[in-house]
Amino acid sequence: MHEAIMDAVQGFGVSSTNYLQTNYQDAQGLFLWVSWAADLRNTFFIFFPLWFHLRASVGIKLIWVAVIGDWLNLVFKWILFGERPYWWVHEATYYANTVPPHIEQYPMTCETGPGSPSGHAMGAAGVYYTLVTSILAIMTSKKKQYGSRKSTNKDWYLKVILWTLFWGVQVCVCLSRVFIAAHFPHQVIAGVFTGMIVAEAFNRTQWIYSASMKKYFYTTLFLTSFALGFYLLLKAVGVDLLWTLEKAQKWCVRAEWVHLDSTPFASLLRNMGTLFGLGLGLHSPLYTETKKSSGTLVKTGCIISSLVLLHLFDSFKPPTHTVALFYLLSFCKSATVPLVTVSIIPYCVNRALSLQNKKGV
Repeated sequence: MHEAIMDAVQGFGVSSTNYLQTNYQDAQGLFLWVSWAADLRNTFFIFFPLWFHLRASVGIKLIWVAVIGDWLNLVFKWILFGERPYWWVHEATYYANTVPPHIEQYPMTCETGPGSPSGHAMGAAGVYYTLVTSILAIMTSKKKQYGSRKSTNKDWYLKVILWTLFWGVQVCVCLSRVFIAAHFPHQVIAGVFTGMIVAEAFNRTQWIYSASMKKYFYTTLFLTSFALGFYLLLKAVGVDLLWTLEKAQKWCVRAEWVHLDSTPFASLLRNMGTLFGLGLGLHSPLYTETKKSSGTLVKTGCIISSLVLLHLFDSFKPPTHTVALFYLLSFCKSATVPLVTVSIIPYCVNRALSLQNKKGV
């Protein structure tokens, strides 16, 4: 009964993908760009450095929401065993008596992990929910600061605009993931609402802003150990959690589209590296020395320097010929991003500006 229901739901999903690919082929470039933009990498390399230097608490919350959300996404995927349209359409008995719809594949189609819930949809929902609620909270606190408590039309318009943009982004991300045959519709919908729940949970969490280095270390260790332990436990009872890698390699039309960095362990180590790097950055002596400098020129210099340097740094791709080396370098690369953003760049910018001021004198 359950299998029949899932086949019907997934059959509808494949038909949805076929409909979008047939009728909106001209929008292919837009859908591919949206899938690229919704990747959590852009949160770490763009949103985090931008917001951390504008308002540190928002940047810190973004990292926690992105990392914990993606970790939960990994655990959910291992529990739910979600199929992906691009391989399911070839293997499903649902099409035993009929010709299955033709599904096109794209460079971002062949992700190697299970499909439910959608990581892109969950990540985008969590990140953008955090941004919208943070902006609204900042506006509210500024009003209270100036002694105004009444809600004005301007406040209402701002809320409408921000929430319209939020839902517009979610719809685009969901359609994009369905279009490229990476996910079924029910998987992206589940991802959106799960991401919102994670973000709302962190809106109500205060300890992350004052967490010690020990807490960052033990949190990283616990999350990594839990995921590895869960994997080994299920493997011991005969459940292969990497079953999807074989399907991706079998049904992806081009072998080079199956990327090692989309495997569950690559995602896990990337996220754990980012969280650990944030802890290192926030407890670095360099950050302690520079966090009191909050002038507009300093912030602008930090934002521009961070975005440029991280863009160049992102061009470094860990070698994939040795899996263990790839995972190790992925962890180190991810840890470097928040460490550089939080402590090294602000220190260098402050030193450069202070030297400039001395020369001016």
